[in-house]
Amino acid sequence: MLTAVCVAAISTFSLNTGMAAGLDYFGNPPATDPSAGTEQPADPTQALQQLLDQPEPNEGAMEIPGGYMHKQELSAENFIQRDELSSFNYPTNGYPSPLFGALPFTQKMLMFEEFGPEKLDPTVQAGTLPFPLPKAGAAPFQDSEVARSAPDTAEMDAFLKQAGISPFPTREANTSIGNPWKSEIEQYLGRFLTNPPGEGRPQGEGWAHQRWNEFYPQVFFKTVQAPSRPNGGIRDSLQMHKYQVGEFGPGGLYHNTAGLPGLDGTTKGIQIKIHPNMPVQEKHSIWTFDGTLPPKLLMARHGQPMLMRHYNALPIDPSANRGFGLHTISTHEHNGHSPAESDGFANAFFFPGQFYDYRWPLQLAGYDSINTSATDPRASFPCADGEQLWVNDANPGLKNCVNGKINIRGDWRETVGTHWFHDHMIDFTAQNVYKGNAVMMNYYSGLDRGNEAFNDGVNLRFPSGSALPWGNRDYDVNLVIGDKAWDKTGQLWFNPFNKDGFIGDQLLTNWQYKPVLDVRARKYRFRILNGSVSRYLALALVAEVKGSSGEMKGPAGSGVSYNRVPFHLISNDGNVLEHAVPFDGSMDLDGNGNKAEHKGQLPTQAIAERYDIVVDFSKFAPGTKLFLVNTMEHQTGIIAKRKVPLADILSETYKAVLKNGTQWDKGDPTVGKALQLTVQAYSGTDLSMNPAEYEPAKPGKAAGKKMIPLWLDRSNPADQAKLANARFRVFEFGRSSGTDVNPWTVKADGGISYHANPRRISGAPELANGPTDAGFSGDGTLEVWRIKSGGGWDHPVHIHFEEGIILSRDGAPPPEWEKWSRKDVYRVGGGPESSGVLDVALHFREFAGTYVEHCHNTQHEDNAMLVRWDIERPGQFVVMPTPLPTWDGVEYAPSVGIPTFRTGSGTFGGQ
Repeated sequence: MLTAVCVAAISTFSLNTGMAAGLDYFGNPPATDPSAGTEQPADPTQALQQLLDQPEPNEGAMEIPGGYMHKQELSAENFIQRDELSSFNYPTNGYPSPLFGALPFTQKMLMFEEFGPEKLDPTVQAGTLPFPLPKAGAAPFQDSEVARSAPDTAEMDAFLKQAGISPFPTREANTSIGNPWKSEIEQYLGRFLTNPPGEGRPQGEGWAHQRWNEFYPQVFFKTVQAPSRPNGGIRDSLQMHKYQVGEFGPGGLYHNTAGLPGLDGTTKGIQIKIHPNMPVQEKHSIWTFDGTLPPKLLMARHGQPMLMRHYNALPIDPSANRGFGLHTISTHEHNGHSPAESDGFANAFFFPGQFYDYRWPLQLAGYDSINTSATDPRASFPCADGEQLWVNDANPGLKNCVNGKINIRGDWRETVGTHWFHDHMIDFTAQNVYKGNAVMMNYYSGLDRGNEAFNDGVNLRFPSGSALPWGNRDYDVNLVIGDKAWDKTGQLWFNPFNKDGFIGDQLLTNWQYKPVLDVRARKYRFRILNGSVSRYLALALVAEVKGSSGEMKGPAGSGVSYNRVPFHLISNDGNVLEHAVPFDGSMDLDGNGNKAEHKGQLPTQAIAERYDIVVDFSKFAPGTKLFLVNTMEHQTGIIAKRKVPLADILSETYKAVLKNGTQWDKGDPTVGKALQLTVQAYSGTDLSMNPAEYEPAKPGKAAGKKMIPLWLDRSNPADQAKLANARFRVFEFGRSSGTDVNPWTVKADGGISYHANPRRISGAPELANGPTDAGFSGDGTLEVWRIKSGGGWDHPVHIHFEEGIILSRDGAPPPEWEKWSRKDVYRVGGGPESSGVLDVALHFREFAGTYVEHCHNTQHEDNAMLVRWDIERPGQFVVMPTPLPTWDGVEYAPSVGIPTFRTGSGTFGGQ
């Protein structure tokens, strides 16, 4: 039987329907496989107790000459040592970040830079340049010691820029090639390595790419996690717009990438600086994708499997980190419907010199149970004339692009949009993500194709542009907003000692201090990601008005006032809503009787939550200044304190000030303006949708059209019956039984409160079925998970794999912005707009393996607030082992489930 790789090679293929489900092996690893499972003890009590005495699961990542470092020892080079920490809140136990004369709103905002995937073609002759070795060199980009240094930046660019991919991707981990840094690693460790593999993915069937032939990657890209270095412009030609069309073309607002001479149509020469007045960030301070800015963006399409080859070029010496961050990484696509081996499991990390091939199928959830014949045009791949896509429908094979799309399998109600991917290294997620290991990812689909002019009755025509068949970003802007701090030398600083959380004293947008974005006088879509470690946001949009006629006063003597600017929320956590929620004061959005409070003001946005909004700038004259304002006050990283009244912020009644130049006084310095938007004239025609036509029912107005409906109706008796019969699990996030080293814990199903251990399984939903042929119909596996927390802290809980629907908060219906949404981050705790108990309905379909659930206040996650859960194959009785990576390769340790890991707490109806 031909496989999908043959499809890509010969461009013609068909299968009998009866063969479709048999494309790939979908069973458990055989007993002789290194990744084979083991039996769960009838009474796991002893085995669970023994886990407490096992070595740290990430011990191999911290090997040094003669032994191993402890997690706490990795802070040895921190600019502020434990005994030098302050008692100040901003930044957490640190000192105010110096501005080096930088003034607010004096630099152009960097737009995201696309990775630019390419066709994966086995016939392309791949380049022959090897992955470059670390070399001793001059600061700020290299070090005098090889083990603390990085590859030469020109060699790195040449390697990434060469054609093709070598070695070619394989289904199982490629252990036949060695780590090219072997000699340098041995010199550092002072010992010989035993066949250190070039690919860091765990070996064996258990971590092979699931359904490899069916979801064979059709496109790929290469990137490297690397220390800070100048951008060499190697991705200029890979931008979809190629700096030739739309606002990225000559004369467009974004043709010059940084507002500086020599940067027309290129990113070449951009260095990592928070502001032009500030120092260049050096090699041990920031580690980004490609080692460069602008921040990166992956443009993906539903239905087209993709492979990311992620190289690790971080220092061999784990202490070469400026006191925070670890050189081993595991990449999580948040929140992709991805098989476990490509989900970024916290203990499936890889080392400097290695790569890891992440294969993301990018299929709609429900692929095996809903619309399996691919007949619904709302489930579709956006395309250009001449493009083809392999689809496993009633006649599996290559399909041609017709009228701008190709139908695909799966539930169109599971379409996703705004994602991101980031590091998930166990115990070091906060530090590595804060250091730069995070990018954004836009999914495109027939419903959300990024071409506002394409009107086929399926495309929702969100603001974007129309120069390209799909993926226009002229009026569709990604924003990552997060707090940071830096030391007195201007280098990024983080406090790893405080396990309650970390808050910075400066709020950056796209890694920049208070930048300016020019916008046309028309509608825009903004995809807003909270990229902080512990800080919650509550963003408002206001327009500056000359004089005192605005609804809110400006500072005394400023001669300006402000009006709140209405907008619509169209997507929450990357899920397009059923209805566009108006933040214009026309609805009581949370049932508290106050319509006006959310006019122009978003709700609480926890770490990792994404809000997509549509703003209409056509109402403003060219030259008008608007500001994105943060209103959420923190005093510590453990919980958000309150929303500061917007009027107090704009009048500067509330304004943090420096006291004696050594500490912040009178408030939280990140409360205030973060981004300026300056309106520019628009001579084109805005063809994007009117979100007001999609609003929910409100006083005096019937419900409008639906964008993407939920797969569950909370009031429908049939859906209620399904929920009542669903397996029910309870996860309580707290601090009981915690220790000074690992203070945070999670309790499952009323059992013991545990701190994180990837060898322990706390839940194991079972797939209802394996791969299916076209025509099959089913429901998949439905469960209800209850997430609980006390009131003394905030926990934004993230459940990997599939999106959920919030059923209730503290027994009451969720607010409008959650009522119409699927979610993947669930706020519990005592902070604003959170709750103590939250029930969420979840499906489990298509893929099996090992996943996690955790607090996305990543300081809490890294200090033990994480649990492992598995998706098991139909009829599975063994438990999957735990990978334990080392420089010499991946070892496996037995896993054990808690007593209720398969049964949960019964059924939801029986609670």
